[in-house]
Amino acid sequence: MFSTTDTADAISLASVQAAAQRINGFAHRTPVLTCHALETIAAGENGAPKRLFFKCENLQKVGAFKYRGALNAVKKYLQEKTEEGDTTFVTHSSGNHAQALALAARDADCKAVIVMPNNSPSVKQNAVRGYGAEGTVALELLEQVKKEFGVELDAILVPIGGAGLCSGVAMAAKSVQPSIKVFAVEPTGAADAYNSLQKRELMGHTGPVNTVADGLRTTLGDNNWPVVRDFVDEILLVSDDEIVSAMKLIWERMKLVVEPSGAVATAAVLAHKLPAGIANVGIVFSGGNVDLEKLPWTQKASA
Repeated sequence: MFSTTDTADAISLASVQAAAQRINGFAHRTPVLTCHALETIAAGENGAPKRLFFKCENLQKVGAFKYRGALNAVKKYLQEKTEEGDTTFVTHSSGNHAQALALAARDADCKAVIVMPNNSPSVKQNAVRGYGAEGTVALELLEQVKKEFGVELDAILVPIGGAGLCSGVAMAAKSVQPSIKVFAVEPTGAADAYNSLQKRELMGHTGPVNTVADGLRTTLGDNNWPVVRDFVDEILLVSDDEIVSAMKLIWERMKLVVEPSGAVATAAVLAHKLPAGIANVGIVFSGGNVDLEKLPWTQKASA
């Protein structure tokens, strides 16, 4: 039996490249899309033009980037294991990671045991980390933007919760293109990563956690903190109103299903929270698992 809470290998460009080889042919190479309407809003009335490039991990298997990490963890363990017999993978998760491990284990012809709290969003219950694999999002994004659009990114914006995705993206992006800026985006109601970076020491939540972005309520991980500290340029905060507004615009203008946690990076851009002088911006849609019975704008309207 193998638990995905075991200590992970250190994140490095080599580990990201190795992960890319392991998951090739299984994980989707998700598209990079643009949206003129959102670019216009991001520029503002008198702002400099911005080009926004959206990496659509909401279109990944299980609807989230976490399939990459789960699949990498499964395949890496199977490559390295020495004992005989069947393998069962075990994890505890409130949603996307549970779905990801279940599918990754199935794709590897193994069993998985998933422990989920009974208050998980129903879409994540019904659909039921390998460090380094999340960085493949950045490698693909940089390559796709340069090949398909003929430009280099000035910055990447990525959600941050436990920081598996953020740390992988930041390390990989900076290793390939050292001049690029990496901005993590966090809800104001779950700002432990922001506080940690401000104080330059790992901190947990100092008060109640309250945000519509349920996937970002977790605390910043011990293993991910050094990477965030050393590779993330700044953490931007967005309110729940800004998150819901951005999410709704993505649904309306891009015709894409993105969950609140996946919309936080877009929220930061649309709220003009980026420093001046950044023109070409990569944005990661981290996931698209939404309970359609509880859309945040309908919940707000009925409150």
